[in-house]
Amino acid sequence: MLQPTRTKFRKAHKGRIHGNASRCNIMNYGSYGLKALQPDRVISKQIEAARVALTRHMKRQGRVWTRVFPNIPVSKKPTEVRMGKGKGSPEFWACRVKPGRILFEVDGVSEQIAKEALYKASAKLPIKTKFIRRFS
Repeated sequence: MLQPTRTKFRKAHKGRIHGNASRCNIMNYGSYGLKALQPDRVISKQIEAARVALTRHMKRQGRVWTRVFPNIPVSKKPTEVRMGKGKGSPEFWACRVKPGRILFEVDGVSEQIAKEALYKASAKLPIKTKFIRRFS
């Protein structure tokens, strides 16, 4: 799973996801990409599952760029624990994704293979996404 090597603070606030993406909203590397259409938290397991589905369908041809990284610790209290007694311990890592953000980029394969692979990757993610292509 993806996670940062170290962070400034061990626990983070929940936060809210407002507005559209102002960074990572244009394609930089590949010819085809997967763009987020909804705001949500994407956890590291979902990113990894999408990446595996993507590379398996492409049969390890071409290149894949992951444009999201889970850098926010999400804490959780154990089950059947009463209220109070502080915040729970960090359980997993997540990334706050705004609408318009590019999640994955693909290059080195045909458009049909890229479209199918990115569709399979989108099934592993908790948000609606859109297939995009670079016009250059």
